[in-house]
Amino acid sequence: MDDQTRLELEAAAFRALRDHLMVQRPDVQNIDMMNLTGFCRNCLSRWYQEAANARGMEMSKEAAREIFYGMPYDDWRAQQAEASPEKQAAFKEAFAENVTKKAPK
Repeated sequence: MDDQTRLELEAAAFRALRDHLMVQRPDVQNIDMMNLTGFCRNCLSRWYQEAANARGMEMSKEAAREIFYGMPYDDWRAQQAEASPEKQAAFKEAFAENVTKKAPK
């Protein structure tokens, strides 16, 4: 497979994931995603923002998040149910393991 085809297929898969989370499954909470997979919509939006910034494109956290939520982040959060204490504890552990963990040297 040539590089351009690979890039196009990866982009298509990424758009399908974004659509799935934003349109088909907006009910899936970030805390559940982080607890089960080690990433969530905020991670996806951060990676998107970092990729844009690395290419010299200014993109704010809020702008990147709106790409994955289809609305301002605060509006999306207002629609979500409060997570149980158990989910919050699991999230703290998953966040430390997957987001704040330092890469080995």
